[in-house]
Amino acid sequence: MIKYYILLIIMTIIGSIASLFLKFASSSDSILKLLTNKNIYIGGLLYLTSAILNIYFLKYLNYYIFLPMTSITYIWTLLISNKVLHEKISTKKILGVLSIIIGVIIVAN
Repeated sequence: MIKYYILLIIMTIIGSIASLFLKFASSSDSILKLLTNKNIYIGGLLYLTSAILNIYFLKYLNYYIFLPMTSITYIWTLLISNKVLHEKISTKKILGVLSIIIGVIIVAN
């Protein structure tokens, strides 16, 4: 059972990285440039991979635990946006992440 939780964490990381690639693709000036931007396809493929893993894990994990745990994606997104995009981490964002962690712990127990 623990392997599914580890894989769930990996799935959330994949989802966050997918968002990063779509963020890179958003810099395209036109629809044509967007359609020829490799980042949209990398991001889309990563999202698809994450969605397939999500569906697969639903078979093995309780839904009432699994779904709240997918909110871990927001934590990875915060960290990735800070490290890669150099976005600031505010006190509100830290409080939000702590709320997510506390919520996941409460639901998982």
